Amino acid sequence: MVNVAILGYGTVGNGTAQVLTGNLENLEKRLGQKINIKYILDLREFPDDPLGGRVIHDFKIIENDPEVSIVAEMLGGAHPAYDFSAAALRAGKSVVTSNKEVVEKFGDELLRLAEENRVRYRFEASVGGGIPVISPLMHSVVTSNKVTEINAILNGTTNYILSRMSRENIDYETALKEAQKLGYAEANPSADVDGLDACRKICILAAIAFGKLIPMEKVKTRGIRDITPEHIKNAEKNGAHIRLIARALLLDGEKIHLEVAPYAVKNENPLSGVDDVFNAVLIHGNYSDDIMLYGKGAGKFPTASAVVSDIADIIARGSSFAPDEVLCFDRAPEAYEEKLSEKLIKETADALGTPVFEG
Repeated sequence: MVNVAILGYGTVGNGTAQVLTGNLENLEKRLGQKINIKYILDLREFPDDPLGGRVIHDFKIIENDPEVSIVAEMLGGAHPAYDFSAAALRAGKSVVTSNKEVVEKFGDELLRLAEENRVRYRFEASVGGGIPVISPLMHSVVTSNKVTEINAILNGTTNYILSRMSRENIDYETALKEAQKLGYAEANPSADVDGLDACRKICILAAIAFGKLIPMEKVKTRGIRDITPEHIKNAEKNGAHIRLIARALLLDGEKIHLEVAPYAVKNENPLSGVDDVFNAVLIHGNYSDDIMLYGKGAGKFPTASAVVSDIADIIARGSSFAPDEVLCFDRAPEAYEEKLSEKLIKETADALGTPVFEG
C-alpha cells in the first residue's frame, strides 16, 4: 500500500483528496497498488468532511512515519512549505507540489535533495494547472530537441480580463470586478495582474528547458493594469489581440532572455486565439518546430488532477530511476540577458507580435 500525506486542505488540497478518492478504483487498477490518504495536515479542523478524521496539526507525525512514502504539498507561500518539503525529502519521502513560489525560489535545492535521498520532487501543477507541460517538456521535447524559445499565456485571470475587455468593450476595472465576482481573481489581484504569477511560471519552464534557473527578481515584468479599451481596439484594427505573454529565449553564448509583458499578438499566431481562463504554451525546438499545449491553467480540479498525475507517476516508476527523469538545474542569475538584438526584435514582431508598451 502507498500512503500519501496531504499538506494543506484548501482549494487544491481538498481537490486532490477528491480526485484521489473519486478515481481510486481506476488508479489502483492501473498502478497495481492500493493507495491511502493517511494524513491531512492543516491548522483547521474539518468535522463534516469525509476525511476529517485524518486531519493532524503536527508535521513531525508525517516526517517520522516510515509508512508515508509520498507527501503532496499545497500549503502556498514559501514557508513552512519549503521547510516541510525539504524535511520530507531528507526523510526519504517523495514530494509533489502545486506551489510555484517554492519551486521558483528553492527548486534547484529541492531537486538535489531528492536525488541525494533517492526520491522524487515533482511539480507539474506549479505551472500549467491542469495542462501537462512539465512532463512533456522534460521527458519528450528536451530529450530530442534543443529548445530555443517558449512563448506562453500562463495566467488565466489576466487572459479572462483581456478577453472580456475585447468582447464586451469594457475597461480594465470593470473586467477585473467581474473576474473577482466569478472567483477568477483574488481580492488583491496583484500577483496575477502585475505579471508576477506568470513570471514565476516562465522561470520554472526556462529552468527545465535550458538548465538554468533565473531568479524572478531579474526578469523584466509588466502586467495589464494600464491596458485600455483603446489599446484593445488599436490591436484589433491591426489584426492582433492583446495577451499577457511570458517569454523565454535561449540566446547566443547560452544567455537567457525572459520577460513578461502585454503583447499585441498577431492573429496568425495560435496564442492570439486563446481566450478566457485558458492557458497555452508554445514551445519551439530545433527539430520539432512549434508544439503548443493548451487547456485550463487553473481551478480546483484541473490543478488537483496535475498533482495526482505526479503521485501516479511516482508510484508507477517505483524505485527505478530512468535517465530521462533526472531533473536538475542550477540557479544562474548571471545568465540573464535583458535586451534582445535588433534581429530578434524583428523576428519576434514577424512571428509573435509587438509589445504594447515600449521600453
